[in-house]
Amino acid sequence: MIYFETGSATTALTADEIRQAIYATMDKLGDRKKVLAVPPDITRLHSGAGEITTHLYDYYGESLIDILPALGTHTPMTTDEIDRMYAGVPHDLFRVHDWRNDVETVGVIPGPKVSEITDGLIDTEWPAQLNKLVCHGGHDLILSIGQVVPHEVMGMANYNKNLFVGTGGSKGINESHFIGAVYGIENILGRADNPVRDILNYASDNFIQDLPVVYILTVVALNNDGQLVTRGLFIGNSVEVFEKAAELSLKVNFILLEQPLKKVVVYLDPAEFKTTWLGNKSVYRTRLAMADQGELIVLAPGLREFGEDKEIDRLIRKYGYCGTPKTLEALDQQQELRDNLSAAAHLMHSSSEGRFSITYCPGHLTKAEVEQVHYNYADLPTMLKKYDPALLKDGPNTLPDGENIYYISNPAIGLWAYRGRFNLN
Repeated sequence: MIYFETGSATTALTADEIRQAIYATMDKLGDRKKVLAVPPDITRLHSGAGEITTHLYDYYGESLIDILPALGTHTPMTTDEIDRMYAGVPHDLFRVHDWRNDVETVGVIPGPKVSEITDGLIDTEWPAQLNKLVCHGGHDLILSIGQVVPHEVMGMANYNKNLFVGTGGSKGINESHFIGAVYGIENILGRADNPVRDILNYASDNFIQDLPVVYILTVVALNNDGQLVTRGLFIGNSVEVFEKAAELSLKVNFILLEQPLKKVVVYLDPAEFKTTWLGNKSVYRTRLAMADQGELIVLAPGLREFGEDKEIDRLIRKYGYCGTPKTLEALDQQQELRDNLSAAAHLMHSSSEGRFSITYCPGHLTKAEVEQVHYNYADLPTMLKKYDPALLKDGPNTLPDGENIYYISNPAIGLWAYRGRFNLN
């Protein structure tokens, strides 16, 4: 059922309109006494989910008893990050998701069914895992909040990904990421209908149908002035709410280009991007637009690690972004990679496969560290002087020296592709 829907390519919802929509929809749901909110963490700062969570706290008061940020494999939020994203919400409501330990398997998709869903690519069983608070917290309402936008693993982010990955366990996360990598990032980006999503939808339909889950989904994009605006808000408890949000996201977050891009400069907000695990959205979201032998330059003032998780960080440093064939070879030979399939998937997703160069300009990593993982390195202050984000506009730019670049201020809000390389049909 869809409880509320609004949005179009020209819609720009105000903060008050969003608040009113949240309040009116919660009125429809009736009286609730034990509410769990599952919003994203600081890595989705621009999703609008922080403000929505604040509205939910204002609406429910003491009935909102738990807030579980959907960390997935990310590091827990700091108190400063909580204050920035969820202004005015008490810290004692927040719980920390432990993806390695604090989960329960709520059902298992048999290997033959996984094989059927993935067209024979994968034939091992898949465990549907959730944080114990989600499946055993005794809540009479679970509000899963987040942004629908093109995504490298799920095709389109959010909906039940927020639960099965955001509050999922290591085995479920690892194997879902690996399925996406094997299926191929170029075959999955921007597509709401794909094998990974089909697996999650099967799990929703068969394993958590009795949980009182309602999804609150936003669609956010840049307007013509380069400002983030909320183009859509969709609230409901069925797959249709996701499908409507995904349809709108493709209209406003998908940038189809007439020519491949020879030089792209991406800026990573230091409040949101501290690792390449997250910052490589600069790679994922532009790879379909990059020209052969092109150059991707990533300005990353907040970058200080490779993985959000210590073990995954170690594996990235050890194996590096060396391309799919070498990663698969290492996977065949090394048990530690087989035990961390999401890391292996990330290594494959994050390589240009030699087609274009990737240059990182980090705020806190050394030249040796960057080159160790097979990326090029450039000095951040020098590159910020040459490519000043304050002077650049999203899209094509001609610099004073005549150089032509394509600038992206936030890779998390879109998908860029060359028309000749990509279509959604």
